[in-house]
Amino acid sequence: MQYDPIKRSLGKVFNRSALSRKLFYRLLDLLLLRTWHIKKQMREWTKKAGSTVEILDAGSGFGQYTYFMSQQHPEWKILAVDVKEEQIEDCNQFFSRISAKNVRFEVADLTKLNFNQRFDLVLCVDVMEHIEEDRLVLSNYFNALKPGGMLLISTPSDQGGSDVHEHDHAEEGAVGFIDEHVRDGYAISDLDEKLRTAGFSKTEIHYQYGWPGKISWKLSMKYPILMLNASRLFFVLLPFYYLLVFPMSLVLNALDVKLKHNTGTGIIARAWK
Repeated sequence: MQYDPIKRSLGKVFNRSALSRKLFYRLLDLLLLRTWHIKKQMREWTKKAGSTVEILDAGSGFGQYTYFMSQQHPEWKILAVDVKEEQIEDCNQFFSRISAKNVRFEVADLTKLNFNQRFDLVLCVDVMEHIEEDRLVLSNYFNALKPGGMLLISTPSDQGGSDVHEHDHAEEGAVGFIDEHVRDGYAISDLDEKLRTAGFSKTEIHYQYGWPGKISWKLSMKYPILMLNASRLFFVLLPFYYLLVFPMSLVLNALDVKLKHNTGTGIIARAWK
């Protein structure tokens, strides 16, 4: 399953103007359940954060989280990094266009980060599942944080987070729905051990994407992507498709954020230095 080409295609469609880019961010905020969970955690963290805050958006992608933080708190300084040069160039152009003075985007390899006690928060969304040397990267995050700083991670779990299931492993060469992942996902105990080995003194990890989130993800993301992989002509049908599923996805997302889950296909983790 090729996920990145679809993301690039969508990015090109919505990057034609600042207005369409903002609309794209708004749609991601509403449809992507992980955004709901991240914003919930950010609201809690913000209550105790000061005005002179520095944040590292590690693996910034389209830049939607950097945009959200920079708009909510123009006094914060945000460094957003990603290994993909075209995405960094794209984000720099957009943020320059909207005159966001508190944001900077740079190309960076997370395995080679060399910051020392600089940031109050490191945000890492849908990144760790792409990195083989995850212990090294977690150690780099720890070093980059100030004492008392927090790392916030959202990543797939080993409960089907990459849409890989037990029967898939019986088939030689089988891959998940998103085949760019280097691991199927994390067990909570596995991620907790790696965070503590990296030096973090306190961790809080729980499941996201419980039963409401699983349904929402299939309706709002998986099925549309499958259609677009079959043919780009489905771009024309997407607005009509989302008119039908959008209200249901909103309800399911709200339920997933409100409920506690004994299992789920996603994990959200907080760790403090």
